[in-house]
Amino acid sequence: MSETKPLVGSSEDAEHFRRLKAYQPWAFFITFGGYFMSHFSRKCYSTVKRPLQDLAHYSPLVLSEMDTIFMATYAAGNIINGKLGDTFDPTIILAIGLFGSGFCLLLINVAIWFDFEGISDTFGVTFIDAVYFLFGFFQATGGPVGTAVMGNWFCDPESIKNRGTIFGFWTCHQYLGDITAGLCTSLILSLKMPYWWALTIPALCNIAWAFLTAQLIADPLNVGIITPEVKIRQEKMEAKRKELAEKGEGMDEDQGPKPISYMGAFQIPMVAQYALAFGFFKLTNYVLFFWLPYFLGKHFDDITANLIALLYSVGMMPGGIIVGYVSDIFGGRRAVVIGAFMCALIVLLSVFAAKSESGLSPVTLLCLLGCMGILVGGPNNIITSAVAADLASHPSVRGNNKSLGTVTGLINGCGSITASIGLLAVGPLQEKYGWGSVWFYLIGCTATGTLLMGTKIYAELFPPANTPSVNV
Repeated sequence: MSETKPLVGSSEDAEHFRRLKAYQPWAFFITFGGYFMSHFSRKCYSTVKRPLQDLAHYSPLVLSEMDTIFMATYAAGNIINGKLGDTFDPTIILAIGLFGSGFCLLLINVAIWFDFEGISDTFGVTFIDAVYFLFGFFQATGGPVGTAVMGNWFCDPESIKNRGTIFGFWTCHQYLGDITAGLCTSLILSLKMPYWWALTIPALCNIAWAFLTAQLIADPLNVGIITPEVKIRQEKMEAKRKELAEKGEGMDEDQGPKPISYMGAFQIPMVAQYALAFGFFKLTNYVLFFWLPYFLGKHFDDITANLIALLYSVGMMPGGIIVGYVSDIFGGRRAVVIGAFMCALIVLLSVFAAKSESGLSPVTLLCLLGCMGILVGGPNNIITSAVAADLASHPSVRGNNKSLGTVTGLINGCGSITASIGLLAVGPLQEKYGWGSVWFYLIGCTATGTLLMGTKIYAELFPPANTPSVNV
């Protein structure tokens, strides 16, 4: 669609603004639900690992291979899908991701129903590994592409001012999805239903939401709404047209913004630094997410350890809201708020390093883990949403809404790769040197990530004169 239609008259501006605000709740709801479904389906698999081992006869090695394959394709998928969302219709990419996720879970059920593992060990393992290879790629659409659609609709001045708070609430989708998955599986098992229903229900929900997502309008311009970003692009195009006219040259009709390249995304100031820093922050989160129940199992029984560890996940939900809201209050100075949260996290990790062998009381652990969830979850949620939107609004790419998906995908994908590699050190560290070394390892990771953001933190603390906001 051409973007050259002029915007004239304040009444027309008001009408565009009214239509933009009217559709924002629906765009929020659909993208929120899509990412919720992704985590619903992702977490349900992990809740039935024990039945997969005991009843479907998949060995722990095979289940570990599935996790590794998923993490690898999920990391690569973030980078690829972000670019696809900027190049093609984001709605179609989101719908394909949801449909593909549901279809993959149904294929796992097929392998269970027909006992592929029992027919042939090689065939059963190859089949389920191949399915999980695709599953990781389909799961990676919600983050970068959903963020891009949110950025398209929440682009008015009021939404930009409250971007941290809006995205803080939006990022609660993953934790609600995880909680729903746990409740769903618990209900299925308590009703004595076959465990594979824990895969079937999220599969059908993902497929149903895919059809709903296909009706989503990804870009306001698709329905004739002229946003501030489009107006900026129109002004740039008009200036270029006049410049060429003075030289006696013509200009082709504007066919819309071109998707940004990977190199172009990395050339946006701070994208590379945030991608590296996020890797270290995400590593801290991954270590706590995967290893916390194991660590707590040294001092508590398995049921108590898992219940205590759950508070860490609960704390992550309000973390993004708090970081987003506080950074909005301080004029979008998100790096400063993130840095403050990371410094506080280092203090908490130091407590664990000092007390990891002697043990902590359950009440103290509950308080510390809840705080730790907030301190880890807040920065992790905001970097891949509000911060990515800030970076994609840099003056060098203003007026081009085909950059946010690529930027988000690069930050999330590169971060996942760094975190996956860093996880390999945890097992050997705790086995050879004890858990104190793991906590010091996390302190080093957190400090490294914060230092990588040092230039941005300094720029926000000491902005140039006459700079009211340092979002970008």
